[in-house]
Amino acid sequence: MQDYSIPEASPPPAGDKKGLAIASLVVGVLNLCGWLLPICGLPLGIVAVILGVLGIKSSQRTLAIVGIVLGGLTILLAIINAIAGVLLGPQMQDIFNSISSDLAG
Repeated sequence: MQDYSIPEASPPPAGDKKGLAIASLVVGVLNLCGWLLPICGLPLGIVAVILGVLGIKSSQRTLAIVGIVLGGLTILLAIINAIAGVLLGPQMQDIFNSISSDLAG
C-alpha cells in the first residue's frame, strides 16, 4: 500500500536582517546633525542602536556595528548638549540681553 500523506511544510527561512543594519546606519548618519536638538537626537540615537542590535546577525554586520557606534555617540552628544543648555541657558540670556540693549542704546 502506498503512503499518500501530505508532507509537512518546512518553516520559512529566517530572513536576512540586512535592511535593519542599513537602516541603523542611515539613522545614525542622519543623527549626526540631529543631536544638536536633544529632543530629536536622543530618540534617533536610541532608534539607531536598537536597529543595529536587531540587524547584527545579518550579512551586513559591519553596517550594523557602525550604526550602533554612531547611535551611541549621538546619544552621548545629545545628553551633553542638553546638560550644557540647562547650565548655560541663563548666562546666554544675559549676554543676549546685554547685546540687544547696547544695540538699542
